[in-house]
Amino acid sequence: MAMVRVQDVGKAYPYKGGRTWVLRQIGFEVQEGEFVTIMGPSGSGKSTLLGILGMLDGEFDGQYWFDGEPVHDLKPGQRNRLHKHNVGFVFQQFHLLDDLTVYENLDIPLSYRDVPRKERQARVAEILDRFQIVGKKDLFPAQLSGGQQQQVAVARAVIAEPRVVLADEPTGSLHWGQGRQIMELMRGLNEQGTTIIQVTHDERVAGFSRRVIELADGWLSADREKIHVNETQARSEAS
Repeated sequence: MAMVRVQDVGKAYPYKGGRTWVLRQIGFEVQEGEFVTIMGPSGSGKSTLLGILGMLDGEFDGQYWFDGEPVHDLKPGQRNRLHKHNVGFVFQQFHLLDDLTVYENLDIPLSYRDVPRKERQARVAEILDRFQIVGKKDLFPAQLSGGQQQQVAVARAVIAEPRVVLADEPTGSLHWGQGRQIMELMRGLNEQGTTIIQVTHDERVAGFSRRVIELADGWLSADREKIHVNETQARSEAS
């Protein structure tokens, strides 16, 4: 069974007495362990689709199943619980809380899930070590570079061990040297079994995934497997 399955998904907004369609009849499946990129020009519906997949938006037409659960039929509370236990988000603008330290930013997703304090401490310590940011744990976001902030944001997204990480332009606010480091981090997470679905307009970022879904004017225009970028190519692109 596919982890993610969408069928005839559409999304429209009211506009001058009618409706403007942002997504139309979108359908595809994502298997557990895949690394998928959603691409398309500005306004093609990429971020809107990611919001639906992340269960942040329950107002859509069509059907969406997550691990067999009919998301399209769930009440908001049920949908939020499914999201909370299965989905991690990475955003272009980091979305770290400025008045909290790195340690505290990492602790928050666990506290929302009512993880006991001692277990939270152990998980935060493990993720700090895993992402090699132990020395940053007492710093505030403003004291970090953009790349370091996104590194913390990725760590926060995976600390609760989600089934899938959704990333919306994860390198969009970074120069490519920093962006490549983030993508290597994401690829490592995928190799460890985390399913990743990302939105980007950058072919270099898409090169880290194995499959590309393309949108155009709200329609699915292509769904193709691709050859995984190798290290030599990645270094060449970065130079």
